Amino acid sequence: MDQVDRILEQWRQQRPELDVAPMGTIGRMKRLGMHLSQSMEQVFADYGLNNASFDVLATLRRAGAPFALSPSQLIDWTMVTSGTMTHRIDRLEARGLVTRERAVHDGRASVVRLTEAGFELIDTVVSAHVANQHQALAALDGEERAELDRLLRKWLGGFEHGD
Repeated sequence: MDQVDRILEQWRQQRPELDVAPMGTIGRMKRLGMHLSQSMEQVFADYGLNNASFDVLATLRRAGAPFALSPSQLIDWTMVTSGTMTHRIDRLEARGLVTRERAVHDGRASVVRLTEAGFELIDTVVSAHVANQHQALAALDGEERAELDRLLRKWLGGFEHGD
């Protein structure tokens, strides 16, 4: 029995007419999310980053050469507001991890580009991040992970039609 089972048992005693099974699923997801967030934040902090800075650097890195995107593309990929993105870029630029440059195709537009230091840092952090993710999933074998992915994809699809 885990903590969620104990909570469900209390509800079953107090409100036996309620089917609290969904509370168990969602409660476990919430607790897993908390544990996963903490472990990821620790990896990022080990390299002087937080989730927000990692998100921007990783988005630029996975975009491929020349590792540059417009601010609006970064906003689309990271789903934050313009003001939030500007703040993130400012902080990364101050650390020498990104630069703002004029877009080649349109001198009025700008792009955010990984610097060499930003590229090296994000490659190192992504490797540590992936190793951490493998560790987080170590309790499941490959078949169990595939089944969990299938079920989560189905469940998420119910919320994100066509994404």
